[in-house]
Amino acid sequence: MSRSITVLAALGAAALAAALGFLPSTGAEVIDTALRALGVALLLYVLLFIIAAVSERGMTQRRAESVIGWVFAFPYLLHLILFQAGAILFSFYLSLFSSDLLQRHEFIDIDNYRYLFQDEPLFWIAVKHTLIYTLISVPLATVIALSIAVLLNQNIKFQGVFRTLFYMPALVTGVAVAIVWIMVLHPEFGISAIAFEFFGLKSPRWFWSEDWALPGLAMIALWGAGTNMLLYLAGLQSIPSQVQEAARIDGASAWQVFFRVTLPLLTPTVFFNVVLNMIGSFQVFTQAFVLTQGGPNNATLTMVLLIYRKAFQNFSFGYASAIAWVLFVVILIMTFIVFRSSNRWVYYEGGLRR
Repeated sequence: MSRSITVLAALGAAALAAALGFLPSTGAEVIDTALRALGVALLLYVLLFIIAAVSERGMTQRRAESVIGWVFAFPYLLHLILFQAGAILFSFYLSLFSSDLLQRHEFIDIDNYRYLFQDEPLFWIAVKHTLIYTLISVPLATVIALSIAVLLNQNIKFQGVFRTLFYMPALVTGVAVAIVWIMVLHPEFGISAIAFEFFGLKSPRWFWSEDWALPGLAMIALWGAGTNMLLYLAGLQSIPSQVQEAARIDGASAWQVFFRVTLPLLTPTVFFNVVLNMIGSFQVFTQAFVLTQGGPNNATLTMVLLIYRKAFQNFSFGYASAIAWVLFVVILIMTFIVFRSSNRWVYYEGGLRR
């Protein structure tokens, strides 16, 4: 972009920022504040852009590129500071208060955390269900996604078509997936009920039963196995075929080649997927919210759903923030454990890391 175009773009952005900053009131304080904040951010960005364009003349090429790079990175850094790091710190601040964000805002020190661990039965129910969901969904997702990837890695016809078909469900939004599974697993009118009836069996009540609701949620998690499948497939295709061929020449069977050669070389990909799936399972919300609202009788109450209830139904934002921070610590600890255990089973090029 030439300097003149740069200046014009900067002036245009400045005009936009000024307009946003001085728009007539919409009558909604939140919207007005957001518009003015956006205007200020754009003005700062334009100011940096103009300074960079003007000062570029007296700089070396490397220095000028560095300045321009910081200018382009500024919007993301601003978003990171205000809407991510700022929100995280504000949630910790809220966790020390009894607050509804509107009128009630009383400092209570660590009473939210004390009540959480000592007097809140729903918290421990949510922790138990989240752990059970994780223990069911993560191994199942790993095995099924890896199995599909191994099958699609074979020399078969229409390989690209099958890859696309297996990946497509991962593109569907969580709410749409939940609605589909309601129709599939309905105990009276669902596809599963028809299948069970065909074999003379009685269909489980799934989301309408305390015993089956949580396993049903874990089963739905397999709907998104396509993403993991693609990662496993990429990992399989990165393994040198010469290594597997050498094992076959030495007399190894297909199972031995897979478990003693292919799988060890694939463990970095397995490790990556397990960590992401575990973090995602601790944060499960959409399916439980849409399908069961945490029921029946709190049988599918998860930690994130409990946070939602406390914050947006009971308006106890301070208490909900405390639960969110406990969840963060739990995820951090579990991730640390998986990382430490990876020293014993994840194979990297050059040997087993210990």
